Formats: sequence, C-alpha cells, structure tokens
Amino acid sequence: QVHLVESGGGLVQAGSSLRLSCVVSGGPFSFSAMGWFRQAPGKEREFVAAITWSGGSTTYPDSVKGRFTISRDNAKNTLYLQMNSLKPEDTAVYYCAARFGVLALVTRMNEYNYWGQGTQVTVSS
Repeated sequence: QVHLVESGGGLVQAGSSLRLSCVVSGGPFSFSAMGWFRQAPGKEREFVAAITWSGGSTTYPDSVKGRFTISRDNAKNTLYLQMNSLKPEDTAVYYCAARFGVLALVTRMNEYNYWGQGTQVTVSS
C-alpha cells in the first residue's frame, strides 16, 4: 500500500524559512514524478512545485519562484520543499503528490494519483 507522509510544517514569522519533507513508501519513488501543492482556507488547491524522477528538472509558478526549491533524495524515498522568505500569503496546508511510472514534470493536480495527508504552514506578519 502506498503512503506519502509530509512533515516539517509549523508557525513561523514572515521572512523565515521552513523545509517540508515527504516520505514515500509502497511505490517506486525513484521512478516517479513528484509535486507539491497547497490549499489555503476557502481557496482551491494550487500547484507549488514539481520535479522529475531524477531531480534534473523542476518547475514553479511565479508566486513561489525564487523562494521555494523542490528536491528529492531517491535513496531515502524522500521529497523536499525548501521554503525561504515566507510570506503570510504562503499560509496553507501543503500536500505532496506522486505519479508513479512518469518521468517528466507533472504540474496538473488531476494527473497525480497518490497524495499525502498534508502539513500546515502558517506564516504570521
């Protein structure tokens, strides 16, 4: 059975940094496209970052480009999201997502078939 477990969320002040982790079990992590999404209260879930199976390619929306960095360690079955210069508008529940058997970047929510339970990130002003 596939499990994705996020951790690393918390309450921080604006301008701070956090690193989220997502440990994947039960599936071929090293042969998967991975992504991060977030959902703020009253808003739809939105794309935050994506990475290819090797980590060689990444992509971000303009809202986080230059502040967030997605990475992966295939030996540890772990996906990361380094978040710097956090803003109050980054407050949301952050989810990792997996699409096994796909090597390219995946940015659309409906193209992922496994999701974690989410970790709360709250940024105070």
